[in-house]
Amino acid sequence: MAYYVCNRSQLKCSMGDATSNLCVNPKGMARLFLQGKDIANITDCKPMKNIFPFGQCQSILNPQVAAATAANWGKLQPMPCMPKIPLKWIGFSVDVKALGWPVLTEDSILMCMWGGKIEVNYAVNTSIKGR
Repeated sequence: MAYYVCNRSQLKCSMGDATSNLCVNPKGMARLFLQGKDIANITDCKPMKNIFPFGQCQSILNPQVAAATAANWGKLQPMPCMPKIPLKWIGFSVDVKALGWPVLTEDSILMCMWGGKIEVNYAVNTSIKGR
């Protein structure tokens, strides 16, 4: 069993040097709440709307990092993170839905196009376990 993920849960990226908070935007009256907070679903994955930067990006797949590293004679040069998310979250609850979409659990993963693996670092107000 895994915990559900709510608004303001802390996220981490394997290529970033800082954490960020998930922003679950209310999309309508059918929103699902847990202890007064919006529960996240797999569509809460849009950069700069739901997912915010993770400090400095260290992925050479990021064009900004690659260019800065090349200009630094091949020594890794981290650059400001700007997440690029091509797909929805994976690893979610199959039993519970919010707005018709599966809800996130603490085991959910989101991949950044630059090679970062975004995970839930700390799930806020998730005292009810899901499956």
